[in-house]
Amino acid sequence: MAENEAAENEPIEVDPVEGGPEERFDAIVVGGGVAGMVVARDLAIGRLRVLLLEAGDRLGGKVVSHEVAGVVLDAGAESFATRRGTVAALATELGLGPSIQAPDPAGAWLMPETGTPMPMPSTGLLGIPSVPLAADVIQVIGLRAALRAQLDGLMIGFIGSKERNLARLVRRRMGRAVLDRLVRPVVSGIHSRPPEELDVDLVAPGLRTQLLATGSLAAAVTKLREAAPAGSAVSGLSGGVHRLSEALADDLERRGVEVRLGAAVTRAERTGVLLADGERIGARTVVLAAPLDSTAGSSTTLATLVLDAPELDAAPRGTGVLVASGAPGIRAKALTHSSAKWPWLSSTLPEHRHVLRLSYAGGQAVDAPLALADASRILGVELDPSAVLGFDRVEWAGPVAVAGPEDGPAMVGESAAGTGLAAVVRQAREQAERLLEALE
Repeated sequence: MAENEAAENEPIEVDPVEGGPEERFDAIVVGGGVAGMVVARDLAIGRLRVLLLEAGDRLGGKVVSHEVAGVVLDAGAESFATRRGTVAALATELGLGPSIQAPDPAGAWLMPETGTPMPMPSTGLLGIPSVPLAADVIQVIGLRAALRAQLDGLMIGFIGSKERNLARLVRRRMGRAVLDRLVRPVVSGIHSRPPEELDVDLVAPGLRTQLLATGSLAAAVTKLREAAPAGSAVSGLSGGVHRLSEALADDLERRGVEVRLGAAVTRAERTGVLLADGERIGARTVVLAAPLDSTAGSSTTLATLVLDAPELDAAPRGTGVLVASGAPGIRAKALTHSSAKWPWLSSTLPEHRHVLRLSYAGGQAVDAPLALADASRILGVELDPSAVLGFDRVEWAGPVAVAGPEDGPAMVGESAAGTGLAAVVRQAREQAERLLEALE
């Protein structure tokens, strides 16, 4: 938008706090996570005067770092989906293109409810197999369940095509065993939520369309995999994904976005906000990038161990293990062998040094002994407590479903886009584009 056009569109009046001047902006963004920073940046690129309000004392949301035993690691997201190249494009714009790195190709393993861990089937999407009778699928779910899943190819594509709930779609097309033994541990490890809570169109865009077009869920998975970029389904950044937040924050400063930390918002409307201290600020538009309601969804605890453990040098279970619900004696939902997964990390660590990250359902009392015991069972290696050089736990609240009024603020972030950096960044950029067009 040109500057003279912005000047012609005066801000809608919002009554100021008595005794204080009203501040006017083209756009106010509430919430300083990645979604809020992305939409603020794109609006600033569109020549709008932008105010970013963050209730906490830092920007980044769940994409931040922490230090464990002297190693700087991701405290939240440590990878991003490569589909559509959304996050990679943003990282490249921010000068991080050369830092994009694929994980080690060894891949993840699966720990079933019963039996021994095994490598994950290689040709699937969110655990949905593209070849139900493949040997590695049968190894996980058994021949009888694989034959049931194969019936998907005999159904018409219309069956289940209107079902947006991931769990119901998979169960209807391929049966309960595929849902419980493959899809559930995979999506719980990736999205930290059960498949019953996931929208197919958010976590697997295009899957239902391809189901109708191809006539089977397995064929739809094949089509989506063929359309995906070559290589791994996820990537990371050398040094950690938290560098994306840091680069965004620096870019906001360069573009003149005003950022206020410790600015809690108690009410947000389409053309203004009310802060906890009573200040009212008006704008031509408001974007809500964080829920104002303190009620959070299901939470996830991430427990990080830094170990001196030569017995892990051979990466006994690849880059990590997804744990099926009900696996005996294990409370963790997943384990990432971070130093085996990311070449940049392994190259910076001393010999025999390893980083493990375990995820748990939120609200559990997770300490170093529990995490070490779970890691030993999952990896099939007895890890001695003396090997622990550092431990940290971080609890992250899950997204809150927010249904705002039609005339309320625009919304971005996990509540609107679903989980995962790729979904969040894409939806934030699309929302910014719509707002720029509307304001012009």
